[in-house]
Amino acid sequence: MKKPLLGSIRIRLAFLYSILLFGLASLVVGGIYLSLSRALDDEPMSRTAAFQVLGEEMEELNVRNSVVDSAPVLEETQPYLVAFEQAVNRRALTQLRSYSVASLVALFAASMVIGWYVSGMVLRPIGRITAVARHIQATDLSQRIELGGPTDELRDLADTFDNMLDRLDEAFEGQRRFIQEASHELRNPLAVLRTNLDVVMDDPEATTEDFRMAGEVAGRSAIRMSALVDDLLLYAHHKRPDAQREPLDLSVLVSETVEDFAATAARAPAALNAVVAPGLLVVGDGVALRRALANLLNNALRVVDPQGSVAVTAGHDDQQIWISVADDGPGLSAQDLTRVFQRFWKGDRASSREDGRSGLGLAIVRQIAEGHGGQVTVRSEVGEGATFTLWFPRYVEA
Repeated sequence: MKKPLLGSIRIRLAFLYSILLFGLASLVVGGIYLSLSRALDDEPMSRTAAFQVLGEEMEELNVRNSVVDSAPVLEETQPYLVAFEQAVNRRALTQLRSYSVASLVALFAASMVIGWYVSGMVLRPIGRITAVARHIQATDLSQRIELGGPTDELRDLADTFDNMLDRLDEAFEGQRRFIQEASHELRNPLAVLRTNLDVVMDDPEATTEDFRMAGEVAGRSAIRMSALVDDLLLYAHHKRPDAQREPLDLSVLVSETVEDFAATAARAPAALNAVVAPGLLVVGDGVALRRALANLLNNALRVVDPQGSVAVTAGHDDQQIWISVADDGPGLSAQDLTRVFQRFWKGDRASSREDGRSGLGLAIVRQIAEGHGGQVTVRSEVGEGATFTLWFPRYVEA
């Protein structure tokens, strides 16, 4: 769409420069004109110097002739001198006015040209920013302005825009990877479900037992997809800042969560022990913190050997509070330690398919910890078990 002429900021800046310069010049020229006009009116030369000189000449002439009376001559001559002086002054003022108007018109035209050029120089970086913004699309955020020159307001604007593009590019790339990974994880159970149903439906000699087995496979696939969808919702929820933050005692939360998993530990069977120090005060979302600890306990009880043990300890120092969940399971290799908190990492793929795990549990734990200003760490060796520790800033009551 074509912009109106006065819609351009460059035109408006040029007009602004010209009007300001024209107004200032008009005041200066007008002041000079008024001052000169007043000076000519206040000091009539016909009644002072010129008349005096002429009078002296007439007196000398009268002395020589001794017959002419000088007074009547001077009185008759003065009106002509006054009229002559006034005519000269009017002509001078008229010429000054004409020259002033012509000069102001020329000055306005020149100021428009100069204002157009100067405003173009000032707005050139903004034009570059606009051009880059027009070429950027949601699928390609790789372009940057990279404005050079001195560090001024326009440079700060361009750098801020580049930083915003960096964050947007990172967010879009993370979203793209997340969608690809989630699609891949959903594709597997859907493929298993569809293949088994197609096979049993295409077999004209399929028995009731065949349908029952296909139904069991479909049920397990549905359980896996349900678990994945639930974890995806939790993961998306904890991508947003937790809105509910209040001081709470983690010692109570840890004790209650350990009690909730007592039945799960008995069914493993495994020993679940807890040593919790009192006064573990933090500021956070109790529901989210309980979920983070529950995910760690669920993973520990899943990997621990029968008759194994899981130990939960919680304590604090002057600055931080920690909650550790240690198991005597198979442990993790050094390579797995760097990937354990990644989305959709499942370790043993075969066992994860059997258990219907989504691979998002530890990623959710990390998001909750970082969302509360803390972190989660892991220490493990193959055959030595693993210890996951949540760290949070300690809240000190005033």
